[in-house]
Amino acid sequence: MRLTRLGKKAAAVATTAVVASTLTAAPAFAHGTAQPLKTRSLAAVLTADKSGFDRNGRDYDILTAAVQAVLKAKPASPVGVLADGNTALTAFLPDDHAFELLVADIQHSKRLPSEKAAFTAVAGLGIDTVESVLLYHVVPGATIDRKAALKADGAKLKTAAGATVTVDVYGFCVKRIALIDADTSDRNPRVNRFDINKGNKQIAHGIDRVLRPIDLP
Repeated sequence: MRLTRLGKKAAAVATTAVVASTLTAAPAFAHGTAQPLKTRSLAAVLTADKSGFDRNGRDYDILTAAVQAVLKAKPASPVGVLADGNTALTAFLPDDHAFELLVADIQHSKRLPSEKAAFTAVAGLGIDTVESVLLYHVVPGATIDRKAALKADGAKLKTAAGATVTVDVYGFCVKRIALIDADTSDRNPRVNRFDINKGNKQIAHGIDRVLRPIDLP
């Protein structure tokens, strides 16, 4: 079953609960355009890439497969909000290289796995763990574009997992953004691509590491 169809089933059950619990804490620096935002979902953006596992570390094949795996196993998962284009949210999307780095770190290996091997390792952590990690990358209730994010140094974003990540704007001539997660012993993810799906209620920014909801040894 396609991700968008799975997500629509999940959205009917999960969207109300997830958004109601986070909307009150939505950042005040959300997207402020006067133009009405469209409703293309991030699920539609992710599944538009039909390449599958490949050698391009800068796309989102592993992330897409992880979302599909969660929704197949748990159709009512809050992850389904990614397929509801009427629900405003901001997501941070780890690229394939980010997942490869995560798996190499977990396995204490100096060699990066292939995309397929990285996904297999991630899936092996268990669906509940994968679901929690995915939700840690989603901020429901606000459409935060690049312009707003660059003005948000120090802001704490409440994720759909319940925990927060902190925005770290750094640099002098060129401003960049990192996200401070719960892992204090590894480099924080940095935004390497802005405004994916801009002009829609659901917007995303690519990151070069996976956000970690726990402090890994």
